[in-house]
Amino acid sequence: MPIRDPAKREIAMRKRLYLKICRECGVRNSPNAEKCRNCRSYNLRWKHREPAVKR
Repeated sequence: MPIRDPAKREIAMRKRLYLKICRECGVRNSPNAEKCRNCRSYNLRWKHREPAVKR
């Protein structure tokens, strides 16, 4: 079910795309995380964000 309201759509996209990923264990962390919530590593990266391509 697609989201029609632009404000709600923006909130949903931020929730899904703006995450930090641990390079050691691969777990998803909050955007303001300093270390991994699973393995306590400081080796975090931002999730790659590319525009969705519809075919």
